[in-house]
Amino acid sequence: MEWRMWLQKIKDWVDGYTVMIDADMYIANRKRREKWDWRSIIDFIYEKDLHKLHNTLCVMCCVAFIGVMLLVVNDLPQYGNVNNPANNEVSVRYVEEGLEETGAVNLVTGMILDYRAFDTFAEANVLFLSVMGVLFLLKTDKKNDDKQQQMVRKKDAEMEAIEQKPIRQIGAKYLTPFILLYGIYIVINGHISPGGGFAGGVIMGGGMIFYATAFGKEKMEQIFTFRSFANISVGSLLTYFVCKSYSFFTGANHVGWEVPKGVAGNILSAGLILPLNICVGLVVACTMYGFYALYTKGDI
Repeated sequence: MEWRMWLQKIKDWVDGYTVMIDADMYIANRKRREKWDWRSIIDFIYEKDLHKLHNTLCVMCCVAFIGVMLLVVNDLPQYGNVNNPANNEVSVRYVEEGLEETGAVNLVTGMILDYRAFDTFAEANVLFLSVMGVLFLLKTDKKNDDKQQQMVRKKDAEMEAIEQKPIRQIGAKYLTPFILLYGIYIVINGHISPGGGFAGGVIMGGGMIFYATAFGKEKMEQIFTFRSFANISVGSLLTYFVCKSYSFFTGANHVGWEVPKGVAGNILSAGLILPLNICVGLVVACTMYGFYALYTKGDI
């Protein structure tokens, strides 16, 4: 069983904890340290100054990381230099042929949802995984809650029902529909004007948070529940994946299976960029409201 003891010591060392020992063991180890053999040195490190060693190693790692980052910054190209790597044929291709190849008047949207669509898909997955990580850590388990936690939750609900928020509620009642409508406008017009899924999703998520702060979680659950969150997020990511899998298997420019790009400037144009924008906007909106609900109420 000695190997288990050493594994526990290694775990305590990684966690930064000092190993707890009783008085007899401490006296015996102190006598052994007077001999200053190799075993006494190991015991001294593990039993007394473990936290100091842990802190020292953390500081050393941080200093090394900062040094590497400073060296990288020092080697970055000079700002504004015409010979910088950013000034190459890639950016010229985006500007000169972006409209023809993507059908998007907004070249930024065409770049992130066509040329770099898989990168944007990874970013959307990062948002979803981050809110799922917070969900696993903070979501309350109503079935296994003890009586004290149930009483606290019940008292919070009562206080929320008693608290009067007339100004906020009136503002949320009349402004939230316009906020959501503006966010939808930003999303569906992102390929023909400034905006897109990320910007519109942030606006829609902000509108949902505004409504929830005014009317409370129970009122919000009537229109948006955890099931809605899961279905919208997963459905949007799967739709995005299917659309870009089509692009991947038919070639970079949909060779042989051309998707009509429509008339540049119309909403129904730019090929698959419009549905991709909608998917990204929904994921961002759900992520924003999910973070708010989990950090405030422990549930969506």
